[in-house]
Amino acid sequence: MTEMQMIFACALLIFLAFIFTFWPENDFGNPQEKTRLDYLFERKDRLFENLRFLNFEYRAGKYPEEDFLMRRSQLESEGKRLMAEIVDLQRQ
Repeated sequence: MTEMQMIFACALLIFLAFIFTFWPENDFGNPQEKTRLDYLFERKDRLFENLRFLNFEYRAGKYPEEDFLMRRSQLESEGKRLMAEIVDLQRQ
């Protein structure tokens, strides 16, 4: 490639990157609006993930038993509240 072709190729690449980045009609998949039920299901999944991680960390010896029991009871009570709200919303 000649020097002129390299310059042209770089300029074209920069131009295309600029267009892709700043084009006003960029539509990244039309995200749907989340309902309260969608939010609660996501929160429930994160809560269960946190419980699994907490159990793993406790078994690895990173938490004293009293801290583990306190945190686990907090997560479980939040889980009960979430599940109750999910059931209520599904009944409607």
